[in-house]
Parts: sequence; structure tokens; C-alpha cells
Amino acid sequence: MQDGLTGLATAAQARNWLDRAGAQGSVQAMLIGLNRFQAVNLAFGHGGGDRVLAEVARRIAHFAAEELAPGEGGDEPPLVARVSGGEFLVASASRLSRERWQVLAQGLGRSIARPLALGGDAVRLLPRIALLRGQALEGGSALLDRLDQALAQLMVGGARRLAWADGRHRARGRSVARLEADLIGALHRQEIAVLYQPQFRVGDGMLAGAEALARWEHPGLGRIGAETLFAVAERADQMAPLSHAIASTALAGAHAWPAPLRLSLNVTAEDFALPDFAPALLARADAAGFAPDRLTIEITEQTLIADFDACAAALRTLAARGVAVALDDFGTGFSNFRTLKALPLDTLKLDRSLVRDVAHDDRDRAILAAMVAMARALSLSVVAEGVENDAQLAVLAQEGVDLFQGFLRAGPLDGAAMARLASGAP
Repeated sequence: MQDGLTGLATAAQARNWLDRAGAQGSVQAMLIGLNRFQAVNLAFGHGGGDRVLAEVARRIAHFAAEELAPGEGGDEPPLVARVSGGEFLVASASRLSRERWQVLAQGLGRSIARPLALGGDAVRLLPRIALLRGQALEGGSALLDRLDQALAQLMVGGARRLAWADGRHRARGRSVARLEADLIGALHRQEIAVLYQPQFRVGDGMLAGAEALARWEHPGLGRIGAETLFAVAERADQMAPLSHAIASTALAGAHAWPAPLRLSLNVTAEDFALPDFAPALLARADAAGFAPDRLTIEITEQTLIADFDACAAALRTLAARGVAVALDDFGTGFSNFRTLKALPLDTLKLDRSLVRDVAHDDRDRAILAAMVAMARALSLSVVAEGVENDAQLAVLAQEGVDLFQGFLRAGPLDGAAMARLASGAP
């Protein structure tokens, strides 16, 4: 039985997972607490608090799926659980270094701390995270107890947001200055890679384009995904150079794709904060020889919270040159009809959580059908993320979804593999 509010594993399931994984080998775990979460319940009621918990759970699950894919040193998929009211657990049986586990925790903290739209206000919770590496044959209850004690100290300990539960090391890992220097060097040497997540037409299975995903192959820490990468860039004040590098690399890689294949780029709140964001992006597309009318910008509502009007103006500038705008993570509980009305949107991207159970849950299918109907009424196309099996795809086809992406057809591809797919080569 999963947690009823979030759909995550429960505390009992987490203990069983930790018992099993610990008996088989190494375990890394982190316990996340939401600082001052009770204030949200007081301000917005328990209904508002539940919405926040559901969104935080979605962000954690998405992060784990992106950063802790199964098979990275171990066959056990990562664990994501809600272990109490406002506490969540992430664990991995993969063999990850202490440094990397801390860098991942920092990236997850950034994802959780992004603003949440609630009751017309922007709510921001700053998580506290306790980390550990399990001891030989340590049981799940003992491991959770160590994490809980460390998290309790963090919650009353002032400004610190990370702590190791073993008590022997403060939360340092790789020094912040060194990691920031590593990133600056990587940007200078053009070592930030771009992978492409192919998107296919639901109707006939033909390739329609791809979404660009940033990755950093760190020489000491291994592959670092986008959320963790941006967390490092934020601390190093390198957000603008990082976004520039990702867009330029992605556009250069997509230059040779045959028309009408499209490229989708994710845009952050920090991008929109730059006064020349829209003209600079158009200039990069022109320099790469990639037609703006084959480019899609993906945004989330959390991206828009800081300055909605400025974001809307930038999007209108892009739309005037033919750039399409997709609203990402739609259907996660924070979708606002003001967004649908005020922005020059072309596409709704349905979050993978809406797709997961559509083949065997009538309520989920009804929600999907309602969202597609609304999109049609607004002349918007619909893209579904996280499609993993034929049964899901069959439902999407029956309900009229336009495009899909997911491991059913292809996971993220490097530039060469994506070029072969785009050219139709085997």
C-alpha cells in the first residue's frame, strides 16, 4: 500500500527496502525535512499543506528518476518514500562516493526550494537534509534512527541545511569552492554535454523532435544531471554562462536535423531575469542556423512566479519569431488558468505522474481525457512524458494526445545517436 497523498512508498516499505538493500551491499540514504512546514498549514489550511506535500513528493521522485537511474552500480532501483508528515527519504543501493551523494543532496535541495504557487502566493520551503552511508548489515530501523537524530539537530541548528548522520564529518564533501572552480573550468573547456530525449508522434510513431537535457561528466564525481548541475551553477554565479552553453550546444547539435524536426529547450527563472534573454536566444538560434519556428521553449509555472509580467513579455518576443512555448509539468496540482490565458502557449506537457497509471486506473484516464479536451478547446497540442509501455501509449492514442516521450521508444541519446535517429539511419 503506497502513501495515499503522494503515491510514494511508506515508512514501513522504506524499512523493508533498507533491510534488503543493506543485506546485499552498500546503501546511501538522505532524509529530507521541510523547515517551517507547519507555517504552511497555519497559513493555507491542511488542504494547502497537502498540495505542497504532493508537489514536493513529485519533485523528489522526478529528481531520483533523473539522477539515480537503476543500474548505476547496482540493480536495485532507488527508493523514494514519505516516512512521516513532512519528511521524505531517498536511498540508493548503487555504489556512489560520499562526495557525489552530498552533491546530489545539494541538487535535490535546490529543486525542493524552488517557489510553489499556493493561494496566489509564492511559497518557498528550505529543506534540511541528513545524509549517511549505511554500515555493514545495518538494519533499516537503525539507519532511519541515525538519520532522524541528525535531521532533528538540523531543524533547530540555525543556517546549516546538510549534515552527515555519522557525526564524524560535517557536511562538506568536495569543497564548495573547488566544485565551483570545476564548473567554471568545464564551461571554459566546453565540457557540459547535451543529451536529447526524442519525442514521437502518437498517431504514427514518427520522430517529431527532441528535448535537450544538460549533463556534466565530472572527472571525479561521474555524471551530474541538470538539477544538481544548476545547483552548483547557482552557487558559483554561473547560471547565465551555463544556460548559454546548453542552448548553444543543443542548437549546434540540432542544426543538421531534417525539417520539420523540432528542438525543445528548458528555460529557468534565472534565464528570464536577464533583460536580453529573448533576443540573445534568438541570436544563438540564428548563429547556429536553426530556424526559430522549429524551436520550442519549455517553461514551468514555478519559473514564472518571480516576475510573471517580465516572463510573459519575453515569451511574446520569442513567439513573434515563431518560437513555440510549452508549459511543462502540467497537471501537477499548481496549474493556473491565468497562465493558460495570459501566455502565448502552444503546447501542454503532461507530467509523467499523469501517465503512469492511465492504462489501469479509470480516474487517471478521466483526468487525462479532461486535460486533452481543455487543450483542444484552447488550440493547444499535448505531449505526454514518461511513457514506458504499449498499454499507456494505446490510451494516449485513444484520448488524442499528440506526442510522447519515454523509455518505450528511447531514452536520452547523445548527439551522434540522435543525429542517426533523425536521419533515419538504423
